[in-house]
Amino acid sequence: AGALIDATNPLDFSKGFPPDLALKGNDSGGETLQRLIPHARVVKAFNIVTNTLMFRPDLPGGPPDMYIAGDDAGAKARVTKILHDFGWPRVRDFGGIAASRWLEAMCIAWVLACASTGNWRQAWKMLKA
Repeated sequence: AGALIDATNPLDFSKGFPPDLALKGNDSGGETLQRLIPHARVVKAFNIVTNTLMFRPDLPGGPPDMYIAGDDAGAKARVTKILHDFGWPRVRDFGGIAASRWLEAMCIAWVLACASTGNWRQAWKMLKA
């Protein structure tokens, strides 16, 4: 069985730039998609980088990490394999689809960081001791 990769962010540009999240608090785009297609195995991924970094991200600091969320372990394993094939050696599982709330908030933090430097070729990396 497959997985439905949700690479979207519910962005609200009604007040201009930078955007806000249209869904926040106790909901997210990932959760909304899962409710709209209840039989799908939704996995949030790719929403924290620009499209030019989705495939074979090549950055001077080494490969970034990709963060995922979803309720189905099999779907997350399949998406992790796809991510590895796409050049993402480290995939961090944030938990169930409700963790989309935090991944979508990370998109806003990413937008703010990129806008402040004018560099949209940035990505997240979690360092461990």
